[in-house]
Amino acid sequence: MRVIAKSSLKKFWERPAHADARGPLHSWYEEALRAKWRRPQDIKDRFASASIRGNNRVVFNVGGNKYRLVVEVQYQAGIVWVKFIGTHAQYDRINAETVNDY
Repeated sequence: MRVIAKSSLKKFWERPAHADARGPLHSWYEEALRAKWRRPQDIKDRFASASIRGNNRVVFNVGGNKYRLVVEVQYQAGIVWVKFIGTHAQYDRINAETVNDY
């Protein structure tokens, strides 16, 4: 998959309060690059805790569920757009199906 944009992930993990997210986000990014997700079940097969949402959105638990990553997946085009990265508490205040913070 093509992931847009790694810079959003990096911007998040470079914040001192979120430095512990670097490893998990980097691992997710590398795995997403190698993935060939053609349908939501392909994601669930690899990330059982991922939540498939409306508007082609997927929510990933990152760093032991400390962080949430919301992406939009265009399966046919092979593109994943980062839409939100935040703490679990920040995630609770957004709508995963419409958020576009990055």
